[in-house]
Amino acid sequence: MLKVVIIGYGEMLANLIAGALDAKCKIVGVLRYETVKYNSLRNKIRDFVAPSVDYSYIKSYNINDIKVKSVNSEEFKKEILRLNPDVILVGTWSEKLKKEIINLPKIAFINTHPSLLPKYRGPNPYLEVIRNQELKTGITFHLMDENYDSGAILLQREVEVQKYDTSKELKERIIRKIREAVGELLLNLDDDFIIPLVQNEDKATYYPHIKSEDVMLDFDKSAEEISAHIRALHPWYRCFFEYKNQFFSPDAYKIRILTPENDKYKNLNPGTIVYKNSKTRELQILTGDRKIIQFVHVRLYGKLKRFFTRFYIKFFVQAENN
Repeated sequence: MLKVVIIGYGEMLANLIAGALDAKCKIVGVLRYETVKYNSLRNKIRDFVAPSVDYSYIKSYNINDIKVKSVNSEEFKKEILRLNPDVILVGTWSEKLKKEIINLPKIAFINTHPSLLPKYRGPNPYLEVIRNQELKTGITFHLMDENYDSGAILLQREVEVQKYDTSKELKERIIRKIREAVGELLLNLDDDFIIPLVQNEDKATYYPHIKSEDVMLDFDKSAEEISAHIRALHPWYRCFFEYKNQFFSPDAYKIRILTPENDKYKNLNPGTIVYKNSKTRELQILTGDRKIIQFVHVRLYGKLKRFFTRFYIKFFVQAENN
């Protein structure tokens, strides 16, 4: 029976725990991100008054809650030497590990990355996969080294990217797959059935955190690119476009791409509003590939302004066909 320590937070952490239990492993400790993020007093109060999903989950299985401020700390090192795990699993973590920490477990320090490495290294592969209109992505379990997402691959599983996915749906689908895959990984490790595969650096791609200007839409791009961009940023960011010094935000679930008949808008510039409907808060806008992107349920930016979206569209927005 493998002894396992798990590091992470949220749904990723929960599914790594569930998968390890499915594989009949002994989880000797969990380090949750909130322990590192908040001071110890705040965590004690929070755990007593309003326990997080992570805390409730590990306590429901009576798992040891590791309390240290960093995976690179002496406290963590001492705790791991005491627990003596075979494997340490990581699911979503921002710290870069030191070599002496990576070498602590008897078998391996393993990261869970939600893409098919070496493609889409970086902090948010869900977003970038959709933004680049990929048809598939997946999960990679790889050995950790001193760089991000570059260690040898132990196991990969593909996940389909569906046509109208936002990052929310894609993340949910990938995380559900993790429980099954991590169980398989741990069983294979216990049977010495895995040969690490070095990543091909020629095929590696890396995407950093998005910039603030990335939330602004560019109608010179194709309708498909614009749609993918909006869906990719949801649910973490809202996208915007400007009209007469006001900013509209589209609904990521209310987007359609239309093809105009007979190239009727050939003399108009991308970004031109060709149709409006104030009742449904609908705007149709010409894109760089001469198609129309339809937004329903747009809203003005601002806590108060959003309540006046219908009024503003009706009286202040000009559209070619209205």
